[in-house]
Amino acid sequence: MKASNKITNTMAVNSHVQEGLHYDDLKIAKIMMVDDEPIMLDIVQALLEEGGYCNFIKVEHSSKAMMRLLNSKPDILLLDLDMPEVNGFDLLKAVRQQEDYQFLPVIILTASEEPGNKLKALEMGATDFLSKPVDPSELVLRIRNTLAAKAYQDQLAYYDNLTGLPNRKLFIDHLNRGIDMAKRDNKPLALLDVGLDRFRQINETLGLYTGDIILKLVAQRLTEVIRSYDVVGHADTMKQMESMARLGADEFSIVLCGVNSVENASSICKRVLDVIKMPFIVNGTEIFLTANIGISVYPHDGEEIESLIKHAGSAKDFAKNNGTDNYQYYSSDMNTRTRALLKMESDLRKAVKNEEFELYYQPKVNSDSGKVMGMECLLRWIHPDEGFISPDDFIHIAENMGLIVSIGEWVLKQACKQTREWVDAGHSELKLSVNVSPRQFADAGLKASIESALSYSGLDPKHLVLEITESMLMGNVDHFVSLLMDIKNLGVSFSLDDFGTGYSSLSYLKRFPIDELKIDRSFLTDVPASKDDNSIVRAIIAMAHSLGQKVVAEGVEHTEQLEFLRQHNCDIIQGYYFSKPLDSTGFLAYLSNDK
Repeated sequence: MKASNKITNTMAVNSHVQEGLHYDDLKIAKIMMVDDEPIMLDIVQALLEEGGYCNFIKVEHSSKAMMRLLNSKPDILLLDLDMPEVNGFDLLKAVRQQEDYQFLPVIILTASEEPGNKLKALEMGATDFLSKPVDPSELVLRIRNTLAAKAYQDQLAYYDNLTGLPNRKLFIDHLNRGIDMAKRDNKPLALLDVGLDRFRQINETLGLYTGDIILKLVAQRLTEVIRSYDVVGHADTMKQMESMARLGADEFSIVLCGVNSVENASSICKRVLDVIKMPFIVNGTEIFLTANIGISVYPHDGEEIESLIKHAGSAKDFAKNNGTDNYQYYSSDMNTRTRALLKMESDLRKAVKNEEFELYYQPKVNSDSGKVMGMECLLRWIHPDEGFISPDDFIHIAENMGLIVSIGEWVLKQACKQTREWVDAGHSELKLSVNVSPRQFADAGLKASIESALSYSGLDPKHLVLEITESMLMGNVDHFVSLLMDIKNLGVSFSLDDFGTGYSSLSYLKRFPIDELKIDRSFLTDVPASKDDNSIVRAIIAMAHSLGQKVVAEGVEHTEQLEFLRQHNCDIIQGYYFSKPLDSTGFLAYLSNDK
């Protein structure tokens, strides 16, 4: 039976030499046979077909063998020695001189009885040796075992150990062939660089084992997204090629070839972000992740592999620096913005060293009496050349750089020192609220930093409130409960900021030692005009009070909002209705008038 009749068209067989051969692919492996006797080629093929193999390349004229090999990229080569045009030894030598085929399995299949031929062939790099006429069972077993060994070697060489996805080496090959396909078909190619957010924090808090499980689950979800995309509108004869790879600890790449339009990449990005946002369940614990994606497009953003990879990475970094759960296409002016970002990073390092920061304080007011209960400490950067720089422009950069830990330590010390002065001046009921960033929260030295600030300032711990967000508590609940309790034992309090915008389960809330809930300003913007927002705010207040927690409404600007909150027993008001954030001199003046 001819190979053309045996091979089905249900799947495309790619280059296993460069892609790596999977165990599942053994029966569809490309078997190349070079022999000057056509009947021998047919006999060997028939024997192997009985063993389940179906993909053959038969070469009768040995002078054409190397060209066929380079074009077809077989997984294994069966080679005769005695051939009139080019003998098997010369072909074996030529094969081993090709870098991509130095380790291609080559089985010598010959009727030669020369005693030195076997040893010579093995010395030249032959993998195995069989004499004609061959035993059918031995032939099938030798082929199976040789291909299985190759599959194992390819798995080590071309695939990520943990996720099973292609590694960087194989990814580069996919991308290179994708570019060739895009050039030939005159269609764009999209390269997606996917980076997970806060993955380092997961490893540090939950352990490497949990991190590895999550990486496997991420790989599975990405695979499902790409598979579902692949079935849309592509013919079997030229199926769209897509490829994924894990390139780093928390970095994945996706190559999309043959996309009908660049907008298709946007659809994929949205679906990738959506599946990553779904909770990961590890040992009964819900863990939440987000990601950022950078996209570069061939040929618009580059025609070379290096340019596409570099630009996709730049776009991912740009997306990350503008928040989380984003995707961003590369643009030429991104280089200008990247240079500006690098300058800001450099300036931030200098700012930490030179203490170019200033603390502002926004009053927190008792809703019934109108008296100041405390204040939220807010960081401001006064650049020596640029002047005032908004926290929105630098906090996330400091977070990504890891500088936020040292900045946070400075904030804690200075704010506690200033509060101690105000308390000593007679404002004995003040409570200082200080935001704790995700990086600080994940840092093992957080408790020591708090203790140091209290010791440095002499502030009684009862005056300190640490503000954390819901997303920071996602993960190992027992771990975070223990961490919060350990810090709370110092005598400080906890406030849960931006409540209602995160992913936390309400059943978790009662377990965390939270003293105060802050209703996110997004729920207050349309109060009391919006019935839905009214219901949400009332529910949050009632729930918090039932758990023995106080409620803070931030972002209050209008009398109508204030009256609604008072009517429903909100405890503390914060917002421009009472005061914008003030420097220390302005806040002291505000306190002096609050008598």
